Amino acid sequence: MLKGFKEFISRGNVVELAVGVIIGAAFKNIVDALVDGIINPLIAAVIGKHDFSDAFILTLNGTDVKFGLLITAVINFLLMALAIYFCIVVPMNALNARRKKAEDEAPEAEVSDEVKLLTEIRDALAQGTPRR
Repeated sequence: MLKGFKEFISRGNVVELAVGVIIGAAFKNIVDALVDGIINPLIAAVIGKHDFSDAFILTLNGTDVKFGLLITAVINFLLMALAIYFCIVVPMNALNARRKKAEDEAPEAEVSDEVKLLTEIRDALAQGTPRR
């Protein structure tokens, strides 16, 4: 039982997932600071309130329906997605493109005569060429 747990924990994707969650939690603090320190004050300057949670309230039979709360959540989600896209996705795509370009430009190694002969034999067997 412990051996199986050890194998599960030592898998690369489990470790990568744990690192991703930790980095995501740290990145959330950055986005929260962006929203609380820059975006919300700009919203307050335009509409007079810190966010939309107390805006667009509809009262039905003494119950408040807060559309502004949904708008605030959507804006926060879009800001998080925007920050992740420009701070993580775009740089990673550029890095992967550079790596692929470097791999494509790398000179291919000289193929030995033995490898060429084995390749010809493999291809002949695959085509079903009869023996002479």
